[in-house]
Amino acid sequence: MTIATSTRPMTMKRKILNYLMTGKGLTSNEASSRFNCGNFRATISSIKDQVEAYGNWRVVTEEASNGKTRYFLKAVALVDPSYNA
Repeated sequence: MTIATSTRPMTMKRKILNYLMTGKGLTSNEASSRFNCGNFRATISSIKDQVEAYGNWRVVTEEASNGKTRYFLKAVALVDPSYNA
């Protein structure tokens, strides 16, 4: 018996998401050269909608030394609002 595995290639969005989940950040120029991403703002917007829907990740930005915006993913600690210490 064989187990079926997906041979579908990873999408550019998935590659960028995986990269950001390692703790590294990306600027538009870096995403273009590394992942051949033509519209990084739209890709980041889509990633942001996806990860923030679950409430445990946030897309954050910082200004790089060259003045470009660098995007990161940050884990968010979830707190039970019904918990009283």
